[in-house]
Amino acid sequence: MTVNELYNILNEKIPPSLSCPWDNDGLMCCPDGERKVKKVLIALDVTAKAIDYAEAGGFDLIVSHHPFIFKGLKAINGDSHIAEGAIKLIKNNISVMSFHTRLDAVEGGVNDTLCALLGLSDVTPFGEEGIGRIGELEDEMSLPDFCEKVKEITGAPFVLAADGGRAVKRVAVLGGEGGDDIASARAEGADLFLSGRLGYHNMVDAAGRGMSLIESGHFYSEFPVCFTLEKMLTSIAPDVTTEIFYSPLLSF
Repeated sequence: MTVNELYNILNEKIPPSLSCPWDNDGLMCCPDGERKVKKVLIALDVTAKAIDYAEAGGFDLIVSHHPFIFKGLKAINGDSHIAEGAIKLIKNNISVMSFHTRLDAVEGGVNDTLCALLGLSDVTPFGEEGIGRIGELEDEMSLPDFCEKVKEITGAPFVLAADGGRAVKRVAVLGGEGGDDIASARAEGADLFLSGRLGYHNMVDAAGRGMSLIESGHFYSEFPVCFTLEKMLTSIAPDVTTEIFYSPLLSF
């Protein structure tokens, strides 16, 4: 299967029509669309370390969640790390596909993956863009117990929690940055809203709002979707070798 053929299939499964208007993703770097794909590196972010790893490991393609190129490049030279990365990718004939907010919104994507790991049922979309998800735990949990569950399923070394004073049963989920959707989660009757980042002042105000908030860290809230992407790629192209690149920010 070629790079272009694989992208066309993924484009159907994760359609660009689901992307937010401000987003930029897709086939971000493609030195040769007819190159056969034999090895795929799956990463949350296309960092310099991920590119070096792909080069050293002989990968043909990187598939990421966060866009490799988000803002427009004004020059392709060594003056920016993105341009430097693009030069290295092109020299080594490595393509990059990124699936950002459309992977958040698509059925089975970032937020559905989190809901499944949390054991939520009756899951429905919420929020202005319909990216978030809200569902029900089978049994009520205390906030500390739910925090432990979040750490277990995401691999986060710690979480930040604000107690809204209610047992946790109805849970809203939004991987990444969820501060703009707090009001929507509350309007949907959530006892708790889980996101990667929600903002200090929002956390401080949680008690007055009567809804608990948890920040698990941007990386940890979205990284589980890499396993979803790996399963999708394996089902599309079973002969392709896949590997997940794990590179969270350091915790001390």
